[in-house]
Amino acid sequence: MALDANAPLFVISVAAELAEMHPQTLRQYDRLGLVSPSRAPGRSRRYSQRDVDMLREVQRLSQEGVSLEGIKRILELENQVDALRSRVRELGEEVVALRAQQAAQRGDSRVFAAGLAGDVVSLARGQRPRPRSQALMIWKP
Repeated sequence: MALDANAPLFVISVAAELAEMHPQTLRQYDRLGLVSPSRAPGRSRRYSQRDVDMLREVQRLSQEGVSLEGIKRILELENQVDALRSRVRELGEEVVALRAQQAAQRGDSRVFAAGLAGDVVSLARGQRPRPRSQALMIWKP
């Protein structure tokens, strides 16, 4: 059975140990909004595996010299990119479904044209209106 990466499992001391940080650093990151863990009923923080991974990423960026404000902006942009990718995927699936729906409807669809008298004439798909010379028959008794 696989664990849910978003399940709030770890208390702050365990999350700090997993991320190789001091618990006070985790509190500071929470205050700054870099990593926002869930809250248990007693208001204690509960970190998920995804939170721990995020803490490691914050630590990596910090060690590379990126400021905490810069890190916050990077994380926001990454979240925005993930959301946009998800939306693009949804829209792509919607386009595929709409194209399939249109293809299914084409077999039953009809084309309309203007008749000689200005009336609307129904034609089957692929059928052309008859040329005027053939359409007009003059009756002579």
